[in-house]
Amino acid sequence: MNRLKLYAKQFHPVVWVLLGGTVLARGASFMTLPFLAIYLSSTMDLHPLLIGLTIGISPLTGTIGGFVGGYLSDRFGRKPVMLSALMMWCLVFYGFALADSPALFVILNALNGLCSSFFEPTSQALIADLTDKKYRMKAFSLRYTAINVGASAGPLLGAYLAAVSADSTFVITGTIYLLYGIFLAVFLARYKIKKTADPAKKGATFKESIRVVRRDKALLFLILGSILINFGYAQIDSTLPQFLENELANGIVVYSSLLSINAVMVVILQLPISSFAEKSQPLQVMMCGSVLLSLGLVCFSFTNGWIIGILAMLIVTIGEILIFPSSSIMIDQLADDTNRGTYFGASQFRKIGHFAGPILGGFLLGQTGGQIAFWMIAGLSLGSIVFYRMGNLVTVKAGVRSVEG
Repeated sequence: MNRLKLYAKQFHPVVWVLLGGTVLARGASFMTLPFLAIYLSSTMDLHPLLIGLTIGISPLTGTIGGFVGGYLSDRFGRKPVMLSALMMWCLVFYGFALADSPALFVILNALNGLCSSFFEPTSQALIADLTDKKYRMKAFSLRYTAINVGASAGPLLGAYLAAVSADSTFVITGTIYLLYGIFLAVFLARYKIKKTADPAKKGATFKESIRVVRRDKALLFLILGSILINFGYAQIDSTLPQFLENELANGIVVYSSLLSINAVMVVILQLPISSFAEKSQPLQVMMCGSVLLSLGLVCFSFTNGWIIGILAMLIVTIGEILIFPSSSIMIDQLADDTNRGTYFGASQFRKIGHFAGPILGGFLLGQTGGQIAFWMIAGLSLGSIVFYRMGNLVTVKAGVRSVEG
């Protein structure tokens, strides 16, 4: 019990609220959004390319909004940005339940991406603000684990609710975001979390922030590599469910199960893999992860049942565990206390891959049937190694190292 209390004291109470909220909110999101492609295909009979465009619009608006949201959180504080995003997110999911045309789904998913791009980098910046530097790697790993704890239950529950009433999943998700926002507001007020930057330091203007980020070559290479990684990873939410639905009689069941297996494996493997990753430079770890992610995508192209599907997901899972927490640590190391939100916001440009991935994936799926699509996308994702290698050379010269402890 004493060890548990000591462990809990490593992190601020607000950080624990963010982690707990992440479990519930991501669980709700994974209950709905992974099935959006199937929902649009079955209820509106859209072409795969149009489905890809609808799915991809969310990361496109996220790309645009991330930098702005991160800058605003540096300038005016984390609290107003985060709470506004959560309240809008709630309304977006209620809107999904009422939408009856493709255009409305495009607009709502665009707003979904905007809310995500404001909330996610700001919450990551707040976690870093409130956590001692030696515990930040652990905090980001816990956040990633929290995401996958929620994701482990979300798809299975979503598959069940989709069979009963697809619209109800959107309402439940919106309500969870509403409750998350209320609970977070109470704790932010209780601990008087307003502005996190030193009030004696004047925040940089928007133009100055753009200039700082643009000159950071390590950040640029990190973003370029991450665009290609997300290009491949986006197929799991868009191309893969359509591919499995076409190839397998029980494709939806297999897909939802694979998502839950992925989340459970992340929870189980996160600690041992992150302990190994802490001993190496983040960009080197991310290069290893990109190889595994690309290999997993190739394996998906041969999926004809449970065994190959699970093997492919296992490979992808190890790859993502190596990539995503290391990316957060890398951004935190490149930023300073006055522009951390801006840097985390700038990292949202990686969502260009999430926008382009579903569109090209949907096009290739319609033209080739799926297998060649996965091969081509795997090749593009593997190209991230080039940018990570260049970024690693920059960070080594600059003396940037992995966080110890």
